[in-house]
Amino acid sequence: MSVETALPIEFSDAAAAKVKALVSEEENPDLKLRVYVTGGGCSGFQYGFTFDEKVNEGDMTIEKDSVTMVVDPMSLQYLVGGVVDYVDGLEGSRFLVQNPNAYACRLYPTLYFLLFLNSGYTNFNINHCLG
Repeated sequence: MSVETALPIEFSDAAAAKVKALVSEEENPDLKLRVYVTGGGCSGFQYGFTFDEKVNEGDMTIEKDSVTMVVDPMSLQYLVGGVVDYVDGLEGSRFLVQNPNAYACRLYPTLYFLLFLNSGYTNFNINHCLG
């Protein structure tokens, strides 16, 4: 009998599939999707995504479909309960994090992180707010 442990943040099937496709395109199997929180934004926080080859000491890794998502310990405390997802719709293709514990400028019950893939594989800082 196996027991599954609940993870503090989820990595959706759609997000894992997109990361797998992007890693394949780059022909670098060591790339991982890193989700992070930094200072900045209207309430003191800024959120971003980047591709990274390293896993630092203390980082949480979540593996799905042969790819890895990485979150550092400081960022993880603000992302607990969230879901990293990928959507492709009329508004464009993007990764997003749905976080029921965060408030964008105290107006919305769910905070979305957007990563527009048309920008290339650099650091993405999306200004949103935690209340």
